[in-house]
Amino acid sequence: MAFRPVEDLTCLICQDIFKEPVVLSCSHSFCKDCLKNWWREKPTRECPVCKRRSSRSDPPRNLALKNLCEAYVQQREQKTPEEQECGVHSERLKLFCLTDQQPVCVVCRDSAAHRNHRFKPIEEATKGFKKKLCESLNPLKDRLRIVERFKENCEFTLDHIEAQSCHTANLIEKEFLKLHEFLSEQQEVRMRALKEEEEQKTQRMKDKMAAVSREIEALSESIRATEEQLSAPDVSFLLQYKATVERVQRCPLLEEEPQLEPEALIDQAKHLGNLAFNIWTDMKRLVQFTPVILDPNTAHPDLLLSNDLTSFTHGDEQALPRNPERVRLDSTIVRGSEGFDSGSHSWDVDVADGDHWELGVVTKSAYHIAITDEFIDDDAGWWSLQFSDGQYRAFNIDKKKESVLKLKSHPLKIRLHLECSRRRLTFYNADTNARIHSFTQLYQQKLFPVFGGLNHLLISILPQKI
Repeated sequence: MAFRPVEDLTCLICQDIFKEPVVLSCSHSFCKDCLKNWWREKPTRECPVCKRRSSRSDPPRNLALKNLCEAYVQQREQKTPEEQECGVHSERLKLFCLTDQQPVCVVCRDSAAHRNHRFKPIEEATKGFKKKLCESLNPLKDRLRIVERFKENCEFTLDHIEAQSCHTANLIEKEFLKLHEFLSEQQEVRMRALKEEEEQKTQRMKDKMAAVSREIEALSESIRATEEQLSAPDVSFLLQYKATVERVQRCPLLEEEPQLEPEALIDQAKHLGNLAFNIWTDMKRLVQFTPVILDPNTAHPDLLLSNDLTSFTHGDEQALPRNPERVRLDSTIVRGSEGFDSGSHSWDVDVADGDHWELGVVTKSAYHIAITDEFIDDDAGWWSLQFSDGQYRAFNIDKKKESVLKLKSHPLKIRLHLECSRRRLTFYNADTNARIHSFTQLYQQKLFPVFGGLNHLLISILPQKI
């Protein structure tokens, strides 16, 4: 009954619910008394709708329609009088005043209080407002899906932070075991720093998850209450419609998808990078120094980094949380953990027999934007030496071009020399010290070493002599 149009239960003569309905041979139904009164004024017994002549003066009763009408009337009478009748005229509320936004009766329509007002039937107004309210729920539902996905990523990130912390702690412990008692004090210091960072970032992530959970709960409750109102009877729905819309509009809708804050993950490079060198004293023969440390939080999921963060190889894609520091490009690259904006810096890279690699420097902004031919950030700087398909290329994003280089020999080790004061980057064959290519007019901002590779051979940053 809730889904049957009330028009199907309305007599077309009296425009009210059928009373003792009868059916003509043309299949049209009318109230018994209404049909008799109609025929009393007509010369022939014809159907008021299709004008077809009836062969019987006493049409049979439509018992099925009668049962439906009685059920509808009973259902309607179960509603409270306040919902069904006008408080002023005690008439049924059949109309909705569009001007005053309230249900009214037919007497109200003709009263001075509603003069020149616009009206709609209750059913038509209800249908329109329900459609409008359903549409207003869509942004809330979209927001709920977004924050639920964000919460899932937060949970995944929390597990990843714990895994990172455990993995980092194990590596730190191995380094300290090599140095025995002499390094016990240093070990305690670094483990405490790691623990503090883990607790800080774990608590920060838990706080964010708690906030997201509260938002999800609030949105879910608002959606539930609104959907409950949508299933309410028509008049009750219209009486509460304004308050329901205001409740929906009070729900906050952010314009941007929620994201993790930068540096949300454990800073492994800080704990592991140059660890042995940083605690180097009299035991310098046991340690080595690598001028550039890879930042695993910026690595493409396909790259597998070594425990000491000085080498990588291409492997199967790893399941990692969505991270603001992780590269968004299709290239399988990783960034150095430290950027340079002053002084001179050199690092050697063992490319071995790799058939596809890239070495260079990059600005922080360039590393995180989607680089296309149509869009280049003004602050985006990327200068690199690339090797693929047997060719060497010099890539300069500032000039939006690649230059093919012809080398006399195939270098196995590449030395990069960055001179910040001269804004110059030069590539050398580390074995012969022969210059390969130079970039000039680099941006005067912090530049990060960048590395990439598609081959499954190891690409390593070589340690320097102490």
